[in-house]
Amino acid sequence: MAISYETIRGADVATQTDAVRGDYILGKVAVVKTSPQTVLEDYARLMRMLNYQRILPKANPTILKINISWDKFYPACSTTPWQLEGVVKTMLEDGYDLRSLIPAQNRTVVVDAKKGAVANKHTHVAQKYGFDFVWLWEPSVEWVIYQPQAEMLVLDKVFPEGITIPKLFIGKNALHMPTMKTHVFTGTTGAMKNAFGGLLRENRHYTHSVIHETLVDLLAIQREIHPGLFAVMDGSVSGKGPGPRAMEPAITNYLLASADQVAIDAIAAKMMGFDPMSLKFIRLAHERGLGVGDPQEIEVIGEDISGVNLGYYVGDTFASWGQKLIYHGVLKPFEKFLLRTPVLQVWSFWASHLYYNVFFWTKTGSRRAKEFLEKTEWGQLFQQY
Repeated sequence: MAISYETIRGADVATQTDAVRGDYILGKVAVVKTSPQTVLEDYARLMRMLNYQRILPKANPTILKINISWDKFYPACSTTPWQLEGVVKTMLEDGYDLRSLIPAQNRTVVVDAKKGAVANKHTHVAQKYGFDFVWLWEPSVEWVIYQPQAEMLVLDKVFPEGITIPKLFIGKNALHMPTMKTHVFTGTTGAMKNAFGGLLRENRHYTHSVIHETLVDLLAIQREIHPGLFAVMDGSVSGKGPGPRAMEPAITNYLLASADQVAIDAIAAKMMGFDPMSLKFIRLAHERGLGVGDPQEIEVIGEDISGVNLGYYVGDTFASWGQKLIYHGVLKPFEKFLLRTPVLQVWSFWASHLYYNVFFWTKTGSRRAKEFLEKTEWGQLFQQY
């Protein structure tokens, strides 16, 4: 089954989609300071500062796109339980129907999202409020070929048979819940990268060699299919180094929100110490008019962050170094064999498992997670869930 942008334009959702694309949603980011004692109230204040109800029409259900980067708990790695609860609690207080909130996530070859939801206490929040997750790989979820109106940079070439997306997402709002951290392939990761774990199928690793262009294509598609688009980023604990799993966590006590997926990523990148326009996915999205990536053109409301520079870096792990050899290095001629055949299921799973779940977790990760849980107030809050 194929669905085109023109088909969506013919539905009632079209006028709502156009209505929320006014200038008021572009180039504005809210930032607040937070604490473990006030974080739920801070999420409500953050979202209301941007009049988020105008951006996410109640007439449409809302996809809550959580982030699960690891099926273990590791600080700054995945959506926090207070982030998920803060969003759900605020929306229910503001009159959204619980049945219209749809937390969703896909799996990867190397990460079990269901285990990740348990490890990161997402399931505890679900039990408290009485909602269920949608796991996008399950047979009940229908995927359709989508024909975008926007010119694609790479997706139509990576997937010449058609760009396949969840039918569930079409005509629904989307609210992204990334964390503030660095990433070995994109420099930083946030709202734009968060769509990668939901809008494409498990074969989305085909796009890793053109990941920046892919994120821009996905944002263009989102602006066509979602009546409202919003992001809430958790920087209570952020991560520096070779993310999204092997970072060094740091307590930073920031929360960010925006309807502009480019702008929120740009401000987060600037806070982490990067020049946002030097990050290719931000620059390309800015140049294509999908959002505002130049910090000088972005209005930041709430906290004064003009002097914030966390001085973060990226770096590589042994695993990411090997992947880059495939995507951009001497192993490039073997990319299709290594990534698009059944051999992927074997080597990538074991390479990831041995590096992250055995080597990194045993040597460093478990110690950092334990220290976080035992010695920080955020860790104590996590254990209360």
